Amino acid sequence: MIPESLCRVTDLTELAGRVRAAAPAVAAEPVTVAFTTHQGAQHAGRRTGYRNHVLSLRVGAAVGSAAVAPGSVGDEAVHACVGTPAETLFEHPLLPVRVAALDAVLAAAWPHAGERVTVPGGDSRAKSEARAAAVVELLGSGVRTVLVVGVVNSLLRVLRARGIGYRACDHTGGRTEWGEPIGTDAAAALPGCDALLVSGMTLANGTLEPLRGYAAAHGLPLVVFAQTGAAVLRCFVGAGVTALSAEPYPFFWLDGGPSVLHRYRQEAA
Repeated sequence: MIPESLCRVTDLTELAGRVRAAAPAVAAEPVTVAFTTHQGAQHAGRRTGYRNHVLSLRVGAAVGSAAVAPGSVGDEAVHACVGTPAETLFEHPLLPVRVAALDAVLAAAWPHAGERVTVPGGDSRAKSEARAAAVVELLGSGVRTVLVVGVVNSLLRVLRARGIGYRACDHTGGRTEWGEPIGTDAAAALPGCDALLVSGMTLANGTLEPLRGYAAAHGLPLVVFAQTGAAVLRCFVGAGVTALSAEPYPFFWLDGGPSVLHRYRQEAA
């Protein structure tokens, strides 16, 4: 488990300073591997697909990751991370690099210790839907309408099956598998929602904080499903984030075998 000094910290600069103090030797370790994963998928039987671009950095035995916009982190920037002390990258000018480096150090120093959930092996659709079910369970009972930020059709499918309404938002816009328009202004969609289901990608593109702040101010459940910053976001639980599905690399979509995610919930008051 992460130490108390790292709990309920939501400012990345402050968190980086506390990580340096709590695990100086790990923070000083160099990044040994840096890579990007460019993925496209369209599950069998689905009419729409999606793409992911993810930056990953390895520190010791751990890999930290951050989703990136296509073309926003070039190959030279990625390769320049190799051999650099991880703590130096805590101050990198690119936010996804800062997130990935901090994620790697946190995972290396304090391996995941949440509720371990195995996503069974299978084809891409089966794994996606099993993972979605594990995430949606974190919303708890009594949710009527949820704001979904970072649209994953499998998550929407599970919400629909459980009779939970949703408002879908994503920076790319478009339409859901059922032809529903996907909004691009999450703030405008918040009124009337009684829970938030948010991708960890928001941590690396700088859009998580207003959502976290809104949820905390209004006492709403905020569940984050995170491949980006899976270890970092543990520190946010209990400070506006009520639950987290943390899925460190390797991600469920990389192969057909079983994969693992770790679920965290804030302690009851």
